[in-house]
Amino acid sequence: MSVLDIFKKLDEQRAAETPAGAVEFIVCGLGNPGTQYENTRHNMGFMALDTLAESLNVQVRKLKFKSLTGDAVIGGKHCLLMKPTTFMNNSGEAVVEAMNFYKVPPENLLVLVDDISLDVGRLRIRRKGSDGGHNGLKSIIYLMGSDTFPRIKLGVGAKPHPDYDLAAWVLGQFPKEQGELLEQTFTNAAEAAKLIVSGKTDEAMNKYNS
Repeated sequence: MSVLDIFKKLDEQRAAETPAGAVEFIVCGLGNPGTQYENTRHNMGFMALDTLAESLNVQVRKLKFKSLTGDAVIGGKHCLLMKPTTFMNNSGEAVVEAMNFYKVPPENLLVLVDDISLDVGRLRIRRKGSDGGHNGLKSIIYLMGSDTFPRIKLGVGAKPHPDYDLAAWVLGQFPKEQGELLEQTFTNAAEAAKLIVSGKTDEAMNKYNS
């Protein structure tokens, strides 16, 4: 292969990775903005989205739709990656604003979210469903008027005992010894997200549901 052919191939690759046309799919990680919430259990969605963005060489920092956003190509589709800045309980405000602007149907919204019913390291992929008591999902479902969107739930573990304050638990940070497990979880969630956006939800569920 000549040098010219190599440059041509690189140009074609860059063109394939450059978003074009209208946004077709939205991938949203849920969490709370602000340094005081970084690396907390409730910010699993943010962290998983950051891993996805990094794997795609995309920066999620443009302020739009009450969110930090970035444009990416996944499975040939122009995707909007977003991290709402509305705080968890009002996540739907950001998500629905973006969906309405781009006329994205519910089935083309993928949400990355923490789940206390799953142990740390486990993922659960669902095509649709209720909010399960999660305020971020509750806000999205209420304002969108639909629960027919896929989501990837990332386990943060249950409270140590029934009397433990739930807010204190989800706003607490992970112990350092779980660092490697979390990194693998984020990587798995990112790969699952790529499969789902590419129309391979069954494959994602078979490979990553645990």
